[in-house]
Amino acid sequence: MSEILLMAAFAFLGAAVAGVLGAIALRLLRNRSLVVSISVVAATAITAMLLGTLAVAWEMFLSGHDLTVVSIVCLMAAVVALATAVLLGRWVAARSNALAAAARSFGDAFDEGGSFAPPAGGATAELAALSRELAATAARLARSRQRERALDASRRELVAWISHDLRTPLAGLRAMAEALEDGMAADPGRYHRQIRAETERLDAMVGDLFELSRIHAGALALAPTRMSVYDLVGDALAGADPLARERGVRLVGEPPEQAAAVPVEVDGREMTRVLGNLLVNAIRRTPADGTVAVAVAVGERDGAAVVVSVTDQCGGIPEEDLARVFDTGWRGNHARTPVPPAGAGLGLAIVRGIVEAHRGRAEVRNVPGGCRFEVTLPAAAG
Repeated sequence: MSEILLMAAFAFLGAAVAGVLGAIALRLLRNRSLVVSISVVAATAITAMLLGTLAVAWEMFLSGHDLTVVSIVCLMAAVVALATAVLLGRWVAARSNALAAAARSFGDAFDEGGSFAPPAGGATAELAALSRELAATAARLARSRQRERALDASRRELVAWISHDLRTPLAGLRAMAEALEDGMAADPGRYHRQIRAETERLDAMVGDLFELSRIHAGALALAPTRMSVYDLVGDALAGADPLARERGVRLVGEPPEQAAAVPVEVDGREMTRVLGNLLVNAIRRTPADGTVAVAVAVGERDGAAVVVSVTDQCGGIPEEDLARVFDTGWRGNHARTPVPPAGAGLGLAIVRGIVEAHRGRAEVRNVPGGCRFEVTLPAAAG
């Protein structure tokens, strides 16, 4: 037993020397090709076996002939192992280079809409996993590029519409101011009232722009409080009633009793603005003698949400425009009941931003004779 332990110790010492030398070689060559690293590993294994064998042979006082046979066997094993290591290293390096070329070509073609195409052929499990991750990253980048382009187009449209909507009242204000200054105004009081109305319109547009900029910057500060949907809808209906009377539109709908019993935790001022925007938008798009209906539904997913809907009689929205309704600057006057422009198309974008900040969602769909906007809010916990 002691003789076996002694041979194991000599074999371990010889292999340890080879392992130390291999580790030093790997550290010195760590920046070289993968082929070199694999070859060093194979050479280290063969050298460890050879040195361990020689140490044991020296201890056992083998004959010269036996020692020569053992050495030749180790050398042949070394040749085969090194050849295999070089072939494996070259294969892995080729797959790695192909993957790098695919990633580089994707990067070069990204701005032109190119997509990542993984290299053909087999690969190691690690390279295959890396290829899948690159493909997933490329898909996420493509989606981000599409969103960026959509936002850029939306910004350009917004700038164009804002410029147009600002020029019109500013030109009117300038003309009325010059008429008053030159004493050419036949009815100065009417001019003053018109100047005030146009100033209030400009102030509302600037306020919408400021609100939208806070939403896009993630700087919308909410002060949520626990309240009933009844109070929210009631305040919004009271605020929209004068405009509805002026345009001859009927406002109908009261929250059901069960809605009043389901509280929500929201910023009352911001959510009142959301419902007010939806009601004003619906009233302006509904012809005289039409109806705007407000409804509340409770119980989505076992009562975990409250849905407030505003239904108008605008005639509907083309299906291809439904996905753009909440985009910044969208107005769609060509598709709905013609009305004079009342803003820069920021109201619905503000609605979506505020609702999503409350962890809810805003949706729209066509119904017979018009469309329905729905705001889904999570019910308050407890």
